[in-house]
Amino acid sequence: MVLRVVLACFAVIFLSACSPEVGSEDWCEDLKEKDKGEWTLDETAEYAKSCIF
Repeated sequence: MVLRVVLACFAVIFLSACSPEVGSEDWCEDLKEKDKGEWTLDETAEYAKSCIF
């Protein structure tokens, strides 16, 4: 049981580390591919600031 919890924690940390930095070119490209209806308010504001202007 403890091993499963530890492995799950490592999986979450590993997968979150793969996300590009907010505002980077890779992040802008990833967001372009995401359905605009799923964007958060923060993502929309950061996209406008970092990817458009």
